[in-house]
Amino acid sequence: MLITAIEPRKKGLSQLYIDGEKAMKLDTETLLKEHIKAGMEIDDEELLELVKKSEARRASEKALYLLEHRNHSKKELADKIARVTSKEAAIAAAEHMEEIGLVNDESFARSYAHDLFVLKKYGVQRVKQELFRKGVDKDIIDNVIEEFKCDIPTEENIKSILERRYRGYSQDEKIRRRAIAALQRMGYRFDEIKSAINYREDEFYE
Repeated sequence: MLITAIEPRKKGLSQLYIDGEKAMKLDTETLLKEHIKAGMEIDDEELLELVKKSEARRASEKALYLLEHRNHSKKELADKIARVTSKEAAIAAAEHMEEIGLVNDESFARSYAHDLFVLKKYGVQRVKQELFRKGVDKDIIDNVIEEFKCDIPTEENIKSILERRYRGYSQDEKIRRRAIAALQRMGYRFDEIKSAINYREDEFYE
């Protein structure tokens, strides 16, 4: 097969033409590093290896870019990288970031849980759900939640949410029901809500 042309494209890619036909877009830096030029002959095995190197470099660059902005769990990072490269390259890049210490699921889980508890004032169940959604291992989630349990001001958080968003809940049944539903979505158990509101059970549904 003959590489008949290489044309620059956006986002650091170059369009490869083989035997006069569009083939694929590959990472420009990889092509330069491998000294790939128009007029060269390339076989299937060499092309496959070139594609793998291109995917690996793009995946690594994407990983570093994402981690510059904020921490990610390994699965979350791999999922985002896979939007611009192959799943195989994305997983390999995420694993490499973990190996060199730029990704740590336990550290991520602890930081993310803190933000959810303190900034969003979520309850335990919602925090668990969010961490699981990020791909954090169940054992890590359980350990992190256990670390926070004693420091979570559950009742104070519920009362704060009620005062800021659902004033009048103590007099208006509709507001009270809406508040209870919202608090449950935020991860608070019914018994926690009932205790914070300080109503008898029959008053919830009178």
